[in-house]
Order: sequence, then structure tokens, then C-alpha cells
Amino acid sequence: MGQACCLRPPTVGQFLRWTRLARGGWVTLRVDGMQPELTRSDCTDGLSAVRSEDQEPSPSAPNSTQQTKWLRWAAFLLVALLGLTLRLPQLGERPMHTDEAVNAYIVGQLLAGQPFIYDPHDRHGPLLAALALPLVRVQGAKTFSDLTEAQLRMTSVLAGSVTILLFAAGVEMYGFLPCLIAALLFAFAPLPVYYDRYFIHESLFVAATFGLMLSGWHALERRSLSYSSLAGVCAALMLASKETAVLHFVGLAVAAFIYWLWNLLGKAPAGWWQPKATLLAAAVFLLLTVTLFTWFGRNWNALPMLLQAVPNFLQRAHGEGHEAPSWYYLRLVTGGWSGPLMFFLACIGFFQPVKRRVPSPFAFLALYVAFIAIIYSSIPYKTPWLTLNLWLPATLLVGLALEWIWRVTAKYAALRIVCALMGALAVISIFHDTRQRVFVDPTGEANPYAYAHTSEDLLGLPTEIDRLARQSSIASPRIAVIAADPWPLPWYLRHDAEVGFWQPDHPPGPQPGDADFYITSTESADQYAELLKDLRPQFFGVRPGVLILLWSPAPK
Repeated sequence: MGQACCLRPPTVGQFLRWTRLARGGWVTLRVDGMQPELTRSDCTDGLSAVRSEDQEPSPSAPNSTQQTKWLRWAAFLLVALLGLTLRLPQLGERPMHTDEAVNAYIVGQLLAGQPFIYDPHDRHGPLLAALALPLVRVQGAKTFSDLTEAQLRMTSVLAGSVTILLFAAGVEMYGFLPCLIAALLFAFAPLPVYYDRYFIHESLFVAATFGLMLSGWHALERRSLSYSSLAGVCAALMLASKETAVLHFVGLAVAAFIYWLWNLLGKAPAGWWQPKATLLAAAVFLLLTVTLFTWFGRNWNALPMLLQAVPNFLQRAHGEGHEAPSWYYLRLVTGGWSGPLMFFLACIGFFQPVKRRVPSPFAFLALYVAFIAIIYSSIPYKTPWLTLNLWLPATLLVGLALEWIWRVTAKYAALRIVCALMGALAVISIFHDTRQRVFVDPTGEANPYAYAHTSEDLLGLPTEIDRLARQSSIASPRIAVIAADPWPLPWYLRHDAEVGFWQPDHPPGPQPGDADFYITSTESADQYAELLKDLRPQFFGVRPGVLILLWSPAPK
């Protein structure tokens, strides 16, 4: 086959199957007026992989394909179980971050029978609480005081494990080896392991984002209404996790548009536009979004509040005390022993589809991660757990890079030995970083993932109150908390029946009533000096740079 062969214009399903062929390295696909050309002379093997419509499959093909699929899922299930196992030890030992405490309080309200009240100023969407509620009930929690750190964090642990398993569903798009490498990185690397043990929305959000990417691509490839519905579900789950879903919708849309212009020369293959599937996905998205935000019809005020989310988000994007430079996320992904190598490999994986200009899922992925990185880096408001959104596509690009390196070194045994040694060093560095950041020093100021984290010193506050109460023969101590930002104290005082919270007023408003113990911020201590003059203070660290005072009567 010495000349280029021209095939008839493809349907969208045929086009995407040829795309996977090109990405595998057998051929280079060029689209010119929607007449694909296979331009490499030795493309016989590649063409044989695309079954013509009138070709009869061999009788053993279905059984072989089914067996391969089961083996693939078994392999990824094993990786997901290993990732789950790594996330479980010492799950309840790290102090509760303020954001975790707020989310825990919401779950406590739901256990008490209250509906979820969406507040775009202080809360994210209802998905985290909706999934945590049945999980904590299964584990025996009936009230807020029954909750434990491990019970709540199990929601994020399971979400991270599901994300690892989703890479099995991406094999048809990205290939087995890149997906397996990505799943291993997501299972064992420090960043996902650390934040999959946080009771925050990010793990759920990343899982839903990956689900949208997979189901959306399959909906286009297979022209499937089922996958279109699933894409609508995933998009709704993203929004019900965090309002930043809007940024990702924009990033996906812009990546798709550039992909269309760049790879398809502005011409869509036949069947690309599917009105029925699009309307179905939109209907499912709206139905599930309304259901979740109104808490199954119990709080319809959430819908107008949801419309305020975007203006509020734009206002918060300026920083509000969380400002960081544009290179903040780059510094996070390149930190530690393993960071520089992972970033280098991700760059190789990024430039492979860009350089070859091959229309493939990796080309779209490269565009998507580029736009998301630009968006997140340009917004002054930054927190480290947002890096998880960059880590997801980066792992696939690392997988692509390693697959390419292994292929180009096939004829050089010495190079393969060097690559194997480098791989061993990479594994050692990943396990070192995970051990150090997740288990050895999860809350230290030197840990870049521990952002404004609750100090372990605060864990001694409830114990000290109990000790002082016993010393003074107080069976049920009355505790008054006076602070502009009392979190995470509602979590750590949840076992005490009589706790009140006051905001310091300027000028002072009604003063707190009589209490056995007072807890104040350093600022409010001066304001309530007259109330506290006969009490003895003790300092406790809340988080870096923040102290509170426990005021108690002098021992008799």
C-alpha cells in the first residue's frame, strides 16, 4: 500500500474510531474537507482494526472482547481497592479543618430533620451533604454529636475511589496503559490521597467532572441517548458540588470549540449535532439540579439564591484574604520529591497531541487542561485543593508520555533499563511524598496542602473544659463563645449540651449571660474585659496566626 488511501466521509462514530487508531501510532489522520486520508504507507494493520459495515465478525470475537473487558475492569477495581485501603488509616486523627466543620454542621442539621438551606455566600451545593447523610446513618450516627471525623470523611474517600475506577471507563478513549498509569497516580500520589481524606466537595467535583468528560465523549461517538442523559447527570452533580462548575463548563466549551477549529478545520463530521440528545441532556441537567438544590422540593427559595451564585463567585474571585500569585498551582504540582518529574512527564504528554496535531481525546484533554490552568491561575482567589482539578487531566497526560517513551525506546535495551530505573525512583519519590504529607505531617505549616489548617493544639480544648468541669463539680458546663469567626469550635464543642455563640458587636450589644466557661478571640477579650475580669485565661491555637482564650474560674 504505497499510496495514501481515501475513505468515504465518516459518521461521527467512524471518525472517532479512526481518531483512536491515529493516537495509537499506526497512522496519521488528516481531515481535508471531511475526506480522511491515511498517509502512512504501512497502514494495512491500522485499517484492519476498523471493521467495515458489511464485514462479519468472527464467532470468537464477542467472547474475547467480553473477556478483555472483564479483565480490564478487574485490574482497575484492584487499583481502586488499593487506593481505598491507602486512604483509610488514621482517617479520624487529623484535626477538622474549618471547611470540614461547616460541612459537618450541615449534615448534623439534616440528621435533625431540617432541609438543606443553600446559601451562595457561605456554602457550596447540596451534593456532599446528600451523599454523606445516608453514609453516616449507616455508620450509626443519629445526631450531630454522634458524628465522627472518620464517618464524615468516608464520603470523600469513596468519591476518590470511584474516580480511580472511572479510569477503566476511559480506556476506549485514552487507551489501557495511559489510563492504568493515571489510575495508579490517582490512587497513590500525595495530592489526591490527601484531599480524598478531607470532608470537602472537591473529590466529588472531580469525579463528576471526569464522568462528564467520559459520558459526553461517548454520547457524541455513539450517538447515544443514554450517554447524553448520563452527561446531564454528571453536569448537574458538578453544579450541585460547587459553583465553580461554571468555570469548567466554560473550559470544556472553549476546548471543544478550539478542538473543532484546529483539528476539524471548522467542519463537523456528519451526525455531530444531535438536537434530541442535547435537549435530553439539558432536561436531565435541569431536573436533577432543581431536585437537589430545592432539597427534593422542600426549599424552593434555593432557586433564586442559585442565581446569585455567579455574581457572588465573581466577587469572591478577587481574593477575600485567599489571594495567591499566578504561579501558585505550578508551585504545588512541582513540589516535593515527585513533583518535578510528574510535571515534566505531563508536559511531554501535553505536547504529544499538540505537536502531532492529531484529532484525538488527548488533543481535547490538552486544550481543556490548558484553559482550566489559565482560568484558575488568573483568578486571585486560590486554595490548594483546587489543584485536584488539574491533577486529573495531568495524570492522563503522564500516562500518555510514559506510553510514548516506552514505545520509542523499544529498540534500545539500555534506554529501557534507564527508564525502568527512573520509574523505580519515581515510585519511591511518590510514596515518600504521600507518607510525609498525608500521614507524618498532615497539618504542619511546612505542608503545602495544609492550608489554614486547624492546629492540633485545639484538640486539647474540650479535654481541658471537661477536666475543669470535673474539678469544679459541674455536671453540665455552660459555655459561651464570643468570636467573629468561631469555626471550627461548633464541631469540637458538639458533645456539650449548653453552648452559646455570640458575635462581638461594635458598639457592644447585649452581653452573653452567665456561663461557667467563656471562649473568646483575642480581639473580643479586650471588648468584654469587665465580664472576664475575675476569670483565668488559657491560650489555644486555632490555626496559624489565630489564637483563642478559654476563661475559667480560678481553682478553689
